[in-house]
Amino acid sequence: ASMHRIGKQFTFDAAHHLPGLPPEHKCARVHGHRYTAEFILTADHLTPPGFVTDFGDLAPAGHYIDTMLDHHDLNEVLGFEPTCEAIAQHLACWFDEHVAAGIAGRLEAVRVWETPGSWAEYTTPGKR
Repeated sequence: ASMHRIGKQFTFDAAHHLPGLPPEHKCARVHGHRYTAEFILTADHLTPPGFVTDFGDLAPAGHYIDTMLDHHDLNEVLGFEPTCEAIAQHLACWFDEHVAAGIAGRLEAVRVWETPGSWAEYTTPGKR
């Protein structure tokens, strides 16, 4: 079955460290990234005037990122070890709880880059 896909990216700067790593590992020390989070949505059929969903309807995700993650220490604001993989899952779960019911498209995945060449993706379970 064919479908349409869209993506919307948001960037944020944040610090973190991964205490689960050996102390000599560079990521065990506090450091920062300019993260990019991309929300990927799909739809089998477009809604008028021809959208998967209006990009503006994704603004709550950007607001959450700006207020809760941008310029924060992720170890202090998130209740888990903030790997790129875990951040992607967290954002997908947040989106599902706070945004998904009010939009036409469905969240397929969240991809989080911690550098321009390194990313992790969380694919949502099939719904709707």
